[in-house]
Amino acid sequence: MTPFERGDAPRKPVLTPLQNRTRRAKRSLAARGMVEAVTYSFITRPAAELFGGGQAELVLANPIAADLSDMRPSLLAGLVAAAQANINRGYPDVALFEVGQVFRGDKPENQFVAAAGVRHGYASSSGLGRNWSGSATANVMDAKADAFAVLAAAGAPMQALQIVSGGPAWLHPGRSGTIQIGPQNVLGSFGELHPRALEALGADGPMIAFEVILERIPDGKQKPTRAKPLLDLSAFQPVSRDFAFIVDRSVKAGDIVRSAQNVDKKLITGVTVFDVYEGKGIDPDKKSIAIAVTIQPREKTMTDQEIDAVAAKVVAEVTKKTGGTLRG
Repeated sequence: MTPFERGDAPRKPVLTPLQNRTRRAKRSLAARGMVEAVTYSFITRPAAELFGGGQAELVLANPIAADLSDMRPSLLAGLVAAAQANINRGYPDVALFEVGQVFRGDKPENQFVAAAGVRHGYASSSGLGRNWSGSATANVMDAKADAFAVLAAAGAPMQALQIVSGGPAWLHPGRSGTIQIGPQNVLGSFGELHPRALEALGADGPMIAFEVILERIPDGKQKPTRAKPLLDLSAFQPVSRDFAFIVDRSVKAGDIVRSAQNVDKKLITGVTVFDVYEGKGIDPDKKSIAIAVTIQPREKTMTDQEIDAVAAKVVAEVTKKTGGTLRG
């Protein structure tokens, strides 16, 4: 018996980064109580046009059926049809997901691997179906959590993600959001399907959905080895400071968070929103947004004066970027 020649070069991974992302995305959604579906890559012409497709180059020359004439620009058309088939058979609490290819053109660069999911009825992330201890219908926050679970599992830089209100035309404009890393890299969207979209697809609502493009997630930094890096914990105690800003109602909480983070990305390790208030004591066209800023010293302990200086910079940057004022 003669062994195969291994060579001097290091062995390469068996799976590509995209294949790894696909596997991790499926596992994360299954762990959230969703069931995997595999639908046709072909959909009807009206459904293709509804989701931004319908181009002549994506029409099949010899379709297997009259209602499977176009390549799908989105996974949602097939998932909505599968969910409605379950509803028609008496299973209204349904949560389905799919990871597969979508087609925005006939060139390789216009074909992407996407992960999408739909929820209907009592198929929320907190539990499936009606229960004596309490039930919750699926809502927009479930779709957002599903999308973020996929992105986190696929290795997206979670600190860099931004949520912009509104989404594609097939989502409700007031109950949807777009996930992006800057305006040039839109990763996906989530929200409640628009009533017109549900009517066009012959589906019962409300139904919530999300879709993200796995290939648009930026590649992480290559690690020198497969071993996990040593846990890097600071020897110094973190400090938290709370701030409340009065801003116009049109100002987004995400803008305040990003402004605070950008003051010092080495020292400020966390910025979270813990309160949004509108009402008595606040002008009708204003609102109060409160954030908690975590300051983590790295190389030395910080005096109260140094911490106060960082806090002052946070206040100055947020008020400059948003036009708000610090609430006393």
